[in-house]
Amino acid sequence: MPHFNDITLLITHYNRSKSLENLLSSLADFQISFANIVISDDASNPQHINYVQNLAKQYPIQLITSSVNKGLGNNINKGQDAIKTLYTLYIQEDFIIKPLFAQKLAIANQMMRQDLSLDMVRFYAYFKYPHLKPITEGFSQIIFNQFNIFQGYRKFYVYSDHPHLRRSDFLEKFGRYDEGIKSDRTEYNMMMSVLAKNPKVYFYEHITELIDQENTVAEPSTVKRNFWRNSDNYLIKVIRIIYRYLRFNLDLIIYKLKR
Repeated sequence: MPHFNDITLLITHYNRSKSLENLLSSLADFQISFANIVISDDASNPQHINYVQNLAKQYPIQLITSSVNKGLGNNINKGQDAIKTLYTLYIQEDFIIKPLFAQKLAIANQMMRQDLSLDMVRFYAYFKYPHLKPITEGFSQIIFNQFNIFQGYRKFYVYSDHPHLRRSDFLEKFGRYDEGIKSDRTEYNMMMSVLAKNPKVYFYEHITELIDQENTVAEPSTVKRNFWRNSDNYLIKVIRIIYRYLRFNLDLIIYKLKR
């Protein structure tokens, strides 16, 4: 029965209480427990809040609510502010745990205890990070070289809001999440803020082995992306790649100058 007494699970939630229940249920299935489970809610509709409050009768969760919707940045910030343990496992509500996760989380936890320079261990991604140095047990260190033009723009995704273990002083080192803007921009700004501080990040290479993301018909993703980000038109894809590479490099230089 794996118990992580120096980790708090932080789950951000908005109008997806059934998905949240699935995540909590998957943790219970594998008897994974933590020092605390913080649910940071971004002013969900009353029926979802009621549902989460009922979940609190079954699961040991601490619900932090908001009277008005303030966006992803505020939701993560207020959730992180409530955490007292050394480490934070951050997962959004639309994921479920797989059988091997507890074993790999224990390894990641031990690596962070032993290496004080290690800022984050990532467990899931939409694509495998393109430049990795193998470490152990399927984990590799992310290698980032800003000015190597042959490495493409995907090298910039060192930080992600996908499930990861991090130190709970994350906001002190890398800055707070920007509030009052769209969620995509919040994530992008944090990516740049993290990169500007030269982080040390490990990445689990088998990206679908530990965690699954579930967007159900009943509770689809609440993030809406625009046409230019999603289009498969060849010309648009080429323009998007060139634009991102140039924009990412310029923005990172600006962020480094702000330090």
